Amino acid sequence: MTPSGPAPSPALQGRFVRLEPYCDAVRSELQAALEGDLAAWTVFSRAGFGGHFDTWWADAQESFARGIAAPFAIRRLADGRVVGTTSFLNLRPHDRGVEIGATFLHADARAGAVNPDAKRLLLAHAFDGGLFGQPAHRVEFMIDLRNLRSQAAVAKLGAAREGVLRSQRITWTGHLRDTVVFSILAEEWPGVRARLNARLDAHSHP
Repeated sequence: MTPSGPAPSPALQGRFVRLEPYCDAVRSELQAALEGDLAAWTVFSRAGFGGHFDTWWADAQESFARGIAAPFAIRRLADGRVVGTTSFLNLRPHDRGVEIGATFLHADARAGAVNPDAKRLLLAHAFDGGLFGQPAHRVEFMIDLRNLRSQAAVAKLGAAREGVLRSQRITWTGHLRDTVVFSILAEEWPGVRARLNARLDAHSHP
């Protein structure tokens, strides 16, 4: 069976968040969610706050049009507010591989169920066949070596740490970044899914 390209991005509904494809209706809410918190942006490859937002938005739209990325706004269901963004990146339909990244959460959404629910939605969409029309073989995460919080969060999912790509890219601040590579393979997804479901169950029953 010949792999097809990525399907048009649907909204993905979870227990605590809804992932909404970038569109004009979410633009202003997303811009507000990405404002400020300069310290958090310093470990990102690109910036999306303040005067950087228009370029962030335009680049995301272009990458989606080219079929190499699928960006989402993260809407918290508890209050209906857009609290951040996340994306499928580096879509490789032939190999059925994809990266999850460009995830930024407003400071008040970094603890609790928002991030695990968003990851659960993206991983399920990839591994259960919604992204390519067939189950993905591999989902990867590429993280700045300095970003210990994101590394810990991805390791908590059960992703395997594969190694470090030295001096792999130059970030928006001019930093020459070392990148840590994590991955989850299709055969590992059931275990990862069970752990995520258990974490989300804990948030459902305080």
